[in-house]
Amino acid sequence: MALTNYISDLLYRYECVLVPEFGAFLTQKHSAVMDVTTNVFLPPRKVISFNEQLKQNDGLLANHIVGADQCSYTEAVEKITDYVTSIKGKLVAGETVLFEKIGHFSLNNEGKLQFAPLEEVNYLTTAFGLQSTYKSPVLREVYKEEVAVLEEKAPIAFIPETRVKAKRSYLKYAAVAVVALGLSGVLGSQVYTDQMEGVASHNDLKTLEIEKSAYQRASFFDVSPIEVPEVIFNISVEKKQVGSYHIIAGAFRFEENADKKIEQLQKAGFSARKIGQNKYGLHQVVYASIVDKSEALTTLRAIKKSHNSGAWLLVKKMD
Repeated sequence: MALTNYISDLLYRYECVLVPEFGAFLTQKHSAVMDVTTNVFLPPRKVISFNEQLKQNDGLLANHIVGADQCSYTEAVEKITDYVTSIKGKLVAGETVLFEKIGHFSLNNEGKLQFAPLEEVNYLTTAFGLQSTYKSPVLREVYKEEVAVLEEKAPIAFIPETRVKAKRSYLKYAAVAVVALGLSGVLGSQVYTDQMEGVASHNDLKTLEIEKSAYQRASFFDVSPIEVPEVIFNISVEKKQVGSYHIIAGAFRFEENADKKIEQLQKAGFSARKIGQNKYGLHQVVYASIVDKSEALTTLRAIKKSHNSGAWLLVKKMD
């Protein structure tokens, strides 16, 4: 078995595998991570690095070779020495040396040893079987409905209508009487003149009485002020919630969509509200803000079970 295979076996179990007179391979655990540029989810893994300063033989690699090859410790050390001498010669000659399942070695222009790890093998045993997966981006529906804005209105003052009295002309009746008198003076005799004047006077008086009655009926209206019932607006003032444990219902790019979500949750009985924007500029809506951690976790479990499995808990102190 090649020396690189022995080193690879030991990297599963140890954080440092030292190759005498060459250097040490070091491993460090990294948590799962999401690559936002490629939308690839990387599982937890061990990242390999190399330290050229650690060259003193610690016996780990040699003892592993003894058990695997059924040879003496001295023979195992000789195998390591021969392999290191061989790869150093290749590096000096300008070649790139591959440690299978581990990485590549080469020398730069200044003669310094360079190491480029391979990522095809995950040496973290607890992540065995986990593969990198592609996560499709979440496409959120954008609501473009306009949200009605409630505005406080000023008290309504009603002013009684002032009607302009129509000036009814009664001079036309006098004009008719004058024309009648003129005609009677030309066509009639003087005998009838006095009689016609009496009739005209009687007609004028009757006309004036009729006009006065019609005028009074036309100009009669109630000028007393109209009593308007008092309009009372019930404005509920929401009590400011306190607490550093916020149960998140969702985050929205447009604030009107956040307001619509709040209205839906409030109708469902939740004390929903906005707690500002996150680092991505999205407006966050919460089911509630709770002071006690245990109460917040209990409420979150209930919401995830009965209302929204995607709800989550944000711990943040608000001003």
